[in-house]
Amino acid sequence: MTPPAGWRIRYDAPAAAMELANATTAVLRSLGVPDRRLVFLCIGTDRSTGDALGPLVGERLRESLSWEAAVLGTLEAPVHASNLHEALASLDLTTPDAVVLAVDACLGRMESVGTITAGVGALLPGAGVNKTLPEVGTAFVTGTVNVGGFMEYFVLGNTRLHLVMSMAQVIAEGLAGAARAAAQPAPAARGTRLSPALA
Repeated sequence: MTPPAGWRIRYDAPAAAMELANATTAVLRSLGVPDRRLVFLCIGTDRSTGDALGPLVGERLRESLSWEAAVLGTLEAPVHASNLHEALASLDLTTPDAVVLAVDACLGRMESVGTITAGVGALLPGAGVNKTLPEVGTAFVTGTVNVGGFMEYFVLGNTRLHLVMSMAQVIAEGLAGAARAAAQPAPAARGTRLSPALA
């Protein structure tokens, strides 16, 4: 399967988790999983409602995955601005050739709130709140949790918990499905097509 470019979907769309699983499976296989180790790096902190998306996803992935992938960034042990460099150094030391799929919350336009985006490439965490942090990941999933452009820290902290938890559930379910699928040998190519990207 060919990985989608700029794949995105609303969290409340029908079969959103399945769509995310299909798209992310294609991304992971294009990057060499299962021959390369898969690590989910879930970025954020539980001290801010909007920024808790990553740790919530990490918590659910840790509970549902065993051997298929490693998970960094949970509610108990979040990965955030203060310890991101340490987490990346640990990854470089223990699994230097891993496929790292970074998960993070982001801010965007009003019409994008509730949208999940996935693709190949690195994330720049902290950009939405004007922090300078290193790029992370060889693939990414982001969830737009609120509107950006003004008083970003306040906006993140006052994001509705229901939206964040609902998005985290969909993302975790989709990524767990992708991890299991990508851990299996890829099926023979028979013109398999992904569902079209949804706006």
